[in-house]
Amino acid sequence: MLTAKSTELDHVLGLELGADDYLTKPFSLAELLARVKALLRRAERLRAALDAQALASDSAALLVNGELEIEPLKRLARVRGQALEFDLLLHFAQHPGHVYSRSQLLSAVWGYSHEGYEHTVTTHINRLRAKLEADPLKPRFILTVRGAGYKMRERP
Repeated sequence: MLTAKSTELDHVLGLELGADDYLTKPFSLAELLARVKALLRRAERLRAALDAQALASDSAALLVNGELEIEPLKRLARVRGQALEFDLLLHFAQHPGHVYSRSQLLSAVWGYSHEGYEHTVTTHINRLRAKLEADPLKPRFILTVRGAGYKMRERP
């Protein structure tokens, strides 16, 4: 809250009514920015904790899609007993049917979004298909969505 009301009762009432912070006039721009940054850090920590909790509950189970098996907690992926690259495959398996562009995959799987590195995604997709697919030229698991990117087939 940004307000001219500065009594202790005003502060307490504002916070009890749901304000995350209470700032009285006059205030400096530096103080306002510091408080906004603190709130954003707190929100980011909360989001990260919730994401970690969701990942922990999601990753406890074995993910199966046809002959493909992924054990997230062990960071193992196999098809017909053969080990596969893990991170890209896990991302697809956790979001079957969702289409991702190369730049989205770069950011989500490897954590960066540098222009010009999209060919890296294509290389990883091709390597993954070579091991995963019975016929890499006719993929059944990792599908190309023309003009948009890639997706994993929905579970049968």
